[in-house]
Parts: sequence; structure tokens; C-alpha cells
Amino acid sequence: MKKDIRQMHLKTLSLYFLILVCGIGLGVTLIFCLYSIPLNSKQKQFFSLEVPYNNFQHQSGLNPINPQVTNQKDSTTPPTNIAVTNTSSKRVTEEPKEVSETPRPAASSAFLHSMTDEELFWRASMVPRIRKTPFKKVPKVAFMFLVRGRLPLSPLWARFFRGYNGFYSIYVHTQPYFVGEVAPEPMFQGRRIPSEVVTWGEISMVEAERRLLASALLDFSNERFVLLSEACIPLYNFSTIYSYLINSRKTFVECYDQDGPVGRGRYEHNMEPVVTLKQWRKGSQWFEVDRHLALEVICDKKYYPVFRDYCKPACYSDEHYIPTLLNIEFPMENSDRTLTYVDWSKGGPHPYKFGKWEVTVGLLKHMQNGTQCMYNGEPTRVCFLFARKFIPSSLFRLLELAPEVMHF
Repeated sequence: MKKDIRQMHLKTLSLYFLILVCGIGLGVTLIFCLYSIPLNSKQKQFFSLEVPYNNFQHQSGLNPINPQVTNQKDSTTPPTNIAVTNTSSKRVTEEPKEVSETPRPAASSAFLHSMTDEELFWRASMVPRIRKTPFKKVPKVAFMFLVRGRLPLSPLWARFFRGYNGFYSIYVHTQPYFVGEVAPEPMFQGRRIPSEVVTWGEISMVEAERRLLASALLDFSNERFVLLSEACIPLYNFSTIYSYLINSRKTFVECYDQDGPVGRGRYEHNMEPVVTLKQWRKGSQWFEVDRHLALEVICDKKYYPVFRDYCKPACYSDEHYIPTLLNIEFPMENSDRTLTYVDWSKGGPHPYKFGKWEVTVGLLKHMQNGTQCMYNGEPTRVCFLFARKFIPSSLFRLLELAPEVMHF
């Protein structure tokens, strides 16, 4: 009996030893085969997770426009499904090249779209010839923020917008090298547009304004377009401002003829005969236009090239281009005044900046009712809907006074 058990153990050990030897032999064989394969051998690829660089670069509008609306069915931009496939098994390689463009953040969902200026202006210039829309259209106001980076007063604006989703759209143009969050509030998420470097006093300022207008025109529900800065605040609640703009029969672009070095003295005679000295106008950069005039600005091929080529510092195109264009082509559609209050009483090239110690009930009420103007042919004391320049330190004081003075 013991002999049989001993023989059984020997057979089991022999089997385990045979399996061990076979495993070692198989492992040595596989290692030899792997080391014999060249590192650059990739003759067969059953699938690829890479998107070719060239294919991605030439796709337009990869991120579809997604305006803020109350009902998703009311979206004015049809859904876009774009499939990008790679049918080639060859790796795309490029020679190193010198980088001459301004560095910009990687494309992400933070951007409203990914179109170039040429694509954007072409698409924005399309006008429906059938007036009746196949969806329920609620007229919206486009709030266009031309900023350097962050919106320090965003908590005030968030309170202003809260509860009115579907009646407004937001667009933000920053410096292209700004990396970070424009504002933490949800209504500002994903509202940044592709941008270029903006330099104060140069034509790049007008280019940024046109870029904002074109982006806002992509939403057919936008009827009024307001240009704002990071230092702007609303002087009334949303319903008051919305009603004022939507019901206005005219636009609000400051436009006047001024003698002296900061008015007619900026005119360049090479602009003739397209723009004459008699037609030359000046006005505040912070404008409000309707959809018709917004389209005329982005489609302009007559006056814009002249300003681009000849209006250079000390000619500031952002103060002259749109006022002059409207004075020549659409003088009866404009009210010749701005909706943004600015204090120039201290003199200098920039308006006065309001900090927390200057923000009082009296100051805000003076901005609201301190002057008289015309609205739809009737006199009114509601002439300014916005004001600037408010520095970040004024935020908490503004939030404190907003319920009492601005009623939001």
C-alpha cells in the first residue's frame, strides 16, 4: 500500500516538473520573438484612436452653437453630427516649424465655436428670406463682453440675469492667451468665443467688436446687441433693460461732429472719397445696435478697409468707425447717443474709475436719472442703462445697494 502511494507521488511530481519545463521553454521562445520584431513595425492597424492633425485642423464648426434657451426645442441652430474617421494606416508627420501666432488655450467645450474669422463672418451673414420661423421665437438681447480675462463683477451680473434664461445670450471675447475661467457662474460657462490679440486704440478693437457681433448673429433669436466691458454694471433690473431695448425703434450709438485734435483732427485725408471730413463722426465705443445694423457692420466691405488702412493712432478706430458708418448709411435709424454712463469730468484719455468708497445711493441714482433724452419720440430721464468704470473693489458695495437702487 505504501509503495503504491509513493509511486503516485512520483508520477505527480514528474507531471509538475514537465509542465514547469514546458512553461519556461514557451516563455523563452516568446521573449526571443518579441525582441526580434523592429520597433517601428506597424504594418497592420485594425482601429485607430488618433484623429489626423490635418483632418481636425480643417474641420469647421466642430463645436456646435448652443444658445441658452428655455426649451431645447427652440434652439435656433440645428444639431450637427460630424464623424471624423482615419482610413489611413500611415502616421502623419510634420517638419518642425516656427511658431508665429499668438499662443492660445487648447480648444475645449469652454469655447462657443471653433470657426475662423472667415468662416464665422460668412456664416453670420446669412439672412433667412422666409420670415416665419419653424420654432417659437422669443426675441433675445445679446450681451457682448469685450474683456482682457476674468469678469471681476460677474456675481453682480449673475444676480441680474438670474431667472431670465431664454431672454438673453452672453458672448465673451478675451485676450487669446488668457487661460482660466472667465466667471464661475453657470450663465458664463461655454460663452467664450475664439479671439485675437486686442490692443487699445488700434483696429484690433474694432475687429473684436465685429467678431462678437458675428458670433451673436448666429442665434436668430438675438434682436438687440449690447457691447460691454469687464468694468460695466447694469443700472436697472433685467426686465426694465430688456423692455427698453426690445421696444426701441432706434439703435444707440453715440455719434457727433467734434472740432479740434480729438475730433476732426484725427481724420486722415487719404480716406477720401470713401469717407470725407464732412461725414467724419466720433462717439463712445460702447454701443447698442439692432440685428439689421449688426449685419451691416459685419458685412461692410466699403468703409472697414479704409479705417483699417488709414485710421491709426492717434486716430482711434473704435471711436470713429461705427459712428461714421451709421452717419453715412443709416442716419435715421440711430438715436446718436450711448446707453453707457461714463465720467469724463476728471480729464485724460480714460474715464474716472469708481471704487467702493465712491459707490453710493446718490451716485447710482444720478447715473439713472441725472439727465434727459428722447426715447421713441418722447422725453425721458431714463437715458443710461449701464455705467462704467467700476473697479473690482466696488463689487460688495454694488451687491449691497443693488436691491435698493437697481431692484435686483
